[in-house]
Amino acid sequence: MSRTTEHIANGFADDDDINNPIQLKPLPKLPVPPLKPTLDKYLQILKPILSVEEYEESSAIVDEFGRPGGEGEQLQEKLLEYAETKTSWVYKWWLQDMYTNCRMPLPINSSPGMVFPKQSFRGQDGQLKFAARLISGILDYKVVIDARALPVDRARSRKPGQPLCMEQYYRLFSSYRLPGVKQDLLVSQDNSLLPEPEHVIVACRNQFFVLDVIVNFRRLSEENLLTQLKRIVEMANQNEEQELQQLGLLTTKERTEWALARARLMKESVNRDSLDMVERCIFLLCLDNPVGTPITDIDKPVDQDHVHLAYQMLHGCGSKHNAANRWYDKTMQFIVSGDGAAGLVYEHSPSEGVAVIQLIEHLLKYLDSDTRKRKLLRAQSICELPYPRKLRWKLSKEIDQDIEIAKVKLDALADDLDLQIMRFTEYGKNFPKSQNMSPDAYIQLALQLAYYKVHGRLTHTYESASTRRFQLGRVENIRAASEQALHFVQAMTGVRKATIEEKKQLMRAAIDHQTEIMIQAILGHGVDNHLLGLRKMADELNWPKPEIFNDKAYTDSNLFALSTSQVLTKTDCFMYYGPVVPNGYGAAYNPHEDHIIFAISSFKSNLETNSLVFRDSLLNGLREMRDMLLGRSTNGACVNGHNEINGKENGQNGRIDA
Repeated sequence: MSRTTEHIANGFADDDDINNPIQLKPLPKLPVPPLKPTLDKYLQILKPILSVEEYEESSAIVDEFGRPGGEGEQLQEKLLEYAETKTSWVYKWWLQDMYTNCRMPLPINSSPGMVFPKQSFRGQDGQLKFAARLISGILDYKVVIDARALPVDRARSRKPGQPLCMEQYYRLFSSYRLPGVKQDLLVSQDNSLLPEPEHVIVACRNQFFVLDVIVNFRRLSEENLLTQLKRIVEMANQNEEQELQQLGLLTTKERTEWALARARLMKESVNRDSLDMVERCIFLLCLDNPVGTPITDIDKPVDQDHVHLAYQMLHGCGSKHNAANRWYDKTMQFIVSGDGAAGLVYEHSPSEGVAVIQLIEHLLKYLDSDTRKRKLLRAQSICELPYPRKLRWKLSKEIDQDIEIAKVKLDALADDLDLQIMRFTEYGKNFPKSQNMSPDAYIQLALQLAYYKVHGRLTHTYESASTRRFQLGRVENIRAASEQALHFVQAMTGVRKATIEEKKQLMRAAIDHQTEIMIQAILGHGVDNHLLGLRKMADELNWPKPEIFNDKAYTDSNLFALSTSQVLTKTDCFMYYGPVVPNGYGAAYNPHEDHIIFAISSFKSNLETNSLVFRDSLLNGLREMRDMLLGRSTNGACVNGHNEINGKENGQNGRIDA
């Protein structure tokens, strides 16, 4: 990366010239927080989760770690020295800890899905016309990315106008997650000596085709793209036997298993060439077959009826449908189905959701805009187009066995996922704002109440906070399961006696605390990254692991039974993901002014969790919080979550129409 483009990705301009990227200055580096405040906040995190005895034991371990001249101070000093030599002291360690060290399969466990507004196609021609427009819109956005000319995002609160790191945007079409036996590698084209890729991979009927989108130095028009997509479909229909190979399922395997299978694939030169084309492509376009579920009205707002669309984007509805029509290592996979379903699944390690959402907002606007129509009038078609190229593979019996094993495991994982979508329409973020409360903190408190009503306790909770005010900034964790939140949910469920006024005070105290730790996190003074840095520093120095990191309380504090994320969109799309631990929930939410979309996930096989019960609890909690703030009486009854959840052993089922 040149000095100029590095400044564009990680910089800011003088206030009188904010639109001139050439004059951008470097963003500040992520600070290393002081040791004692981090340790104090860590104990605050543990207190509402642990028993009195467990807390006292962990508190003694923390005190020993933080004593004057002890391990903590020594590691802090080394970490400060290390930070001086790095653009971001935490980025590499965070990426490894969050993604590349993880051995779980990417589908459901790591890669989020997103559903676009439902489309109405008139036959396959309509599907391919939409796909051609989609490709054109993506390439339109990529032109801006390649020029490093995106307007710099700026903070909206806490020093509003402060510029944010843009590096995540530039990884969307230039990254690939390479499986490794012990650790994956995030590969970027920026580091490659090879020319920029000029092709897209189109997956159709489980086969992969190279679609050159630039021919003779000219970008293909939508008319040309449509011609090429029709050719691809025709070629795919002529090779039904190869459709049965289901090679894409290999990328759904546990990461070490996939790395070993990939090494076996690489023994054949034809496979090496094909893998190279997939791994260096701009993105994947997946032309899916309809999965046979009921067709949803295109004008129907998002709710539980859209769950089959969500499953299709997230895991292709299993090997019998479109799961093999994917290549999960590629960052961006856009999906267009013959029945009007459209969306994406993306590999999470290069970027957070904000960069993907910005791309999708541009894309949906482009698809309907007059700008696109004007560009079509100017576009010149290329008369003699070379045919798209079908990727060839030579598969051994061992690879065939790898695919069969992957098929069984992926189908079991897909069948195990329980996803519930709730469109809460009684109010949106307008109501918390009317009460002078942060909508995000309000919703986080509602999720804590929902979990407590089901499980009778709080749990370690993950909510990402952007650290993009700093170079190479990604995220820090906002820990919503606080002592203040515990007091509030106990009051709301009758465990703690409180009047309505006292409940209001407890609620404001919890929201104020949530807001404060959010501010600390985005300003680089969170807890999780700092503790990670101290732990990794001990590894770098080959020191014995400090007792604080051997403590069960620390290990458990990084197992998030409630993994949450606010994903804001202007349109009626929604993003979602699976739980990150077997006994956990994924909880994505998209607050609009007058409604909120929630996507709650869990695993059916785990008897501790149930998405439907959690959704019911969340619905009731949102109502109770509103009624309490308005001075209405609430029943405050605690859900007997254990009994309700165990009902799924007996085949009980139900539905909430919210």
